[in-house]
Formats: sequence, C-alpha cells, structure tokens
Amino acid sequence: MGTIVCQTCNSTIDYFEDEKVSVLYAKCGCSCDQNDKTEK
Repeated sequence: MGTIVCQTCNSTIDYFEDEKVSVLYAKCGCSCDQNDKTEK
C-alpha cells in the first residue's frame, strides 16, 4: 500500500496498491501553497 501526500500541507491525497509501503509527494492543487508563501 502506498500513499500520495501533499508536499506543501502534508494532507493525504490518495492511496495506491504497491508491493511495499511507500510515500510519494505531490502538490494537491489546494491554496495551501499560496498561503504558505504569504505567511513567510
């Protein structure tokens, strides 16, 4: 079982079948990336 996680907000996007446990990072398309830039 694998998990796809948002690299910006660390929320779980999706799960996928795999032989080993793994975590892949992607962007979920939410506004968290824009909020992260304005907070810094």
